[in-house]
Amino acid sequence: MIDKSLVLRLAEERIQELNRGLFIVDLTISTRNVINIELDREGGGVSIEDCISVSRNVEHNLDRESVDFELNVSSAGMDRPLRHEKQFIKNTGRLLTFLKTDGVQVEGVLKSFHPGGFVITVERKVKNEKNKNVIVEEELTLSSNEIKEIKRVISFK
Repeated sequence: MIDKSLVLRLAEERIQELNRGLFIVDLTISTRNVINIELDREGGGVSIEDCISVSRNVEHNLDRESVDFELNVSSAGMDRPLRHEKQFIKNTGRLLTFLKTDGVQVEGVLKSFHPGGFVITVERKVKNEKNKNVIVEEELTLSSNEIKEIKRVISFK
């Protein structure tokens, strides 16, 4: 079995050398020694060169003679759930979908994040005094423990 702390150290070593704001979102190693590393970047997207560089540092420092492995290094991806604190900070001001543990889905703009929860602005339709639909903004606070998944809303408008 491949030592996860070794893989983490090797990946972090290269990330520090690159000094581009990269961070590890997820690192898993299966029982069949399939290593998956997901990267994101504080100031933008992850390039193919970033993935290649991290991959090479991990691969060249693991001994294939002692244990065979498969290595996948990729960007966290726009359609993937947000899981890391730095991703929440990066996406402040963006429209996100929050899937709550009770199955209710809430869409709103992330205003702020702290380890205990999120503050978002949601829009809802209400009737005004002339019985016409108007959109009002409302601020909601969501606790981290009531959130199952958070994703970016991808729009091509």
